[in-house]
Amino acid sequence: MTLDFDYDAFLGPDRGAARLYGNADGGDRAHAWREAVDGKQPYPRVHIDRSVVVTASDGTRLRATLVRPANLLGQPVKTSFPTVLNVNPYNRAVLDGIDHALHAPGIGSAVRTASASIPLGDGASRMGRTFGTGLWDVFGINRSLVRSGYTQVIVDVRGTGSSHGRWEILSPREQQDSVEVIDWISRQPWCDGNVGMAGWSYSAINALQAAGHRPPALKAVFAIEGGEDLVRDVYLTGGMPSAFIPLWLALVNGLKWLPNPATGVADVLRGDAYRWVKDRLKSPASEMPSLLWGFLTARDERIFDDPYFDVRNPKVEQIDCPTFTVGGWHDLFGRSASRVYAKLQMEPGRKQMLVADGYHLDPGCDHGTAGRPPRLDVLERAWFDKWLKGIDNEVDAYGPVTMQQQGGDWSCGESFPRASVSPRRLFLTEEPSGTAWHTRHDGSLRTGPATRRRALRITPDLRGFASRDIAQVTAGAAIALGENFSTDARYQEEGGLSFTSEPVSTPTQVSGQMNLRLNVSTTAHEGIWAVTVNDVAPDGRSRVLTNGALTASNRALDPSRCTYTEDGVLLDAVHYLTRQRRLPVPADEPVRIDVDLVPTDAVLAAGHRLRVDVYAASLPRYLTIVPDLIKARGRRQQLVLDPNKPSYLTFQADGGFGAEPVPVVSLAANS
Repeated sequence: MTLDFDYDAFLGPDRGAARLYGNADGGDRAHAWREAVDGKQPYPRVHIDRSVVVTASDGTRLRATLVRPANLLGQPVKTSFPTVLNVNPYNRAVLDGIDHALHAPGIGSAVRTASASIPLGDGASRMGRTFGTGLWDVFGINRSLVRSGYTQVIVDVRGTGSSHGRWEILSPREQQDSVEVIDWISRQPWCDGNVGMAGWSYSAINALQAAGHRPPALKAVFAIEGGEDLVRDVYLTGGMPSAFIPLWLALVNGLKWLPNPATGVADVLRGDAYRWVKDRLKSPASEMPSLLWGFLTARDERIFDDPYFDVRNPKVEQIDCPTFTVGGWHDLFGRSASRVYAKLQMEPGRKQMLVADGYHLDPGCDHGTAGRPPRLDVLERAWFDKWLKGIDNEVDAYGPVTMQQQGGDWSCGESFPRASVSPRRLFLTEEPSGTAWHTRHDGSLRTGPATRRRALRITPDLRGFASRDIAQVTAGAAIALGENFSTDARYQEEGGLSFTSEPVSTPTQVSGQMNLRLNVSTTAHEGIWAVTVNDVAPDGRSRVLTNGALTASNRALDPSRCTYTEDGVLLDAVHYLTRQRRLPVPADEPVRIDVDLVPTDAVLAAGHRLRVDVYAASLPRYLTIVPDLIKARGRRQQLVLDPNKPSYLTFQADGGFGAEPVPVVSLAANS
């Protein structure tokens, strides 16, 4: 018999499902959720078995860790519980190390206490605070969750950790493994038939993939910073590879060669070690040679939006189990949290979205205090208590859209974009704004187009190495290097063309999708463009709110996936990015490109301005494949301001800027 937390004692008998809009910390409800995690648990210890083997349908041996509630003697309780699954490529040996560090007697509590007490701010402190706000419990072994009456299973993805086989990144075979593991778990005596999936990054993508297959036993998902469109988010933003991918591949390929010391001797005695080594030798550096070949020659499917990615993107529209998705405006997968939420075909409450003003390595860093969301482990526990155990803790009344507004505070609401905003348009013009003399051109954002034709020359430079672009591509690690990497873009702007609006007279919200149409030319046969949209303070500090990039040859749009306003103005651009859809780039002849920007939510304080920065490159955030680089060699790029072919920003705001609202067809058309 499970001894569950008594939520009624905290929430009272007269509870309702009324939402607490604007109350991101969850109020009394969240106090109960937190007490359920931090209070006394019904089971005093956990029992960990790191030698579990799950045999896939093709005979591949997947290795797993099973964590069960235990009595004072450390013996597993002979009761069936709901089970939370995490399928991970980062090697269970690493997760064991994190678990030992966080729970070693006298050390773990000190680490958590010290982490939670680090002052909130940019830099290393953001990453350090995650150890006290629940992220690593969701990522790895969650002892508190298990002691409350759950079992937990952590599986090494095939070809990684101690699992046999070849690593095939997020492949259909890997997805089938997840579905088979869920079915296997549901039939074990320690599982009551209800399975949830949790994860961060890769394991969050894996959870969304599995949920799209609708395995009957999967009843809920809690996904932190998973990806919905791998091509546009991280692999080939605007048709340009990301420097993150080779670094990440090197990390996972290195970790897959690390034997698990907890089972190493037994593996040798059983003969598993021989098979493990044999499988590793068949693919010593998975995906890396082919990716390098594609980068050098453009003759590999991973350099274009190809069926290779089609079968790897989660089928979010098919998910029917309650799903909580967590993201960050400057995450590697910055588009995904809002797009996953929009694509989920279920009522709010069963689907939830939480997005912070953060990066890939710092989710949850500022949670757990007044006005801020509960810790991630608290939200995870409440989510699974509701959907795996059927406890009426009203977590479905939280949110459903919880956002940290850039330049503002946390809030809960009904929708994203915010209901108060409407589409607007500002044009790039040559008139100086008087705010950006440090840039290569100080222009303006106006309600009308440029009055005369002028070409503004722009050349690539290396200032992107000290920018928020590199902070994003390093998953946030670069913010430890200073404000140029997070809060002040003025150094990067010295190499760009800037266009700045008049100051807003009242706080003005910008929320949702946006698109930047540019009229550009190049002396070569390829153009490389990177852009940002910034919040400019009265003291001149320029903070990046969102970014995007595009090569001119990839300018072809997929109208079936784009969002347009009622008068035909593009609001959210989706480019084909396929080999077949690339367009020729004529030398010295202007072409129009639409740069899709990562959706965001921000507020400009009174006296602040909106700015568009245009660059000829942003290394290493956006790399250029060698064949395109050859086409673009010796190029001189130009942004052509032309009254007949204007360049303009289409965005969504609730006032200011002098821009008249533009009717829109659908703001929910994210697919």
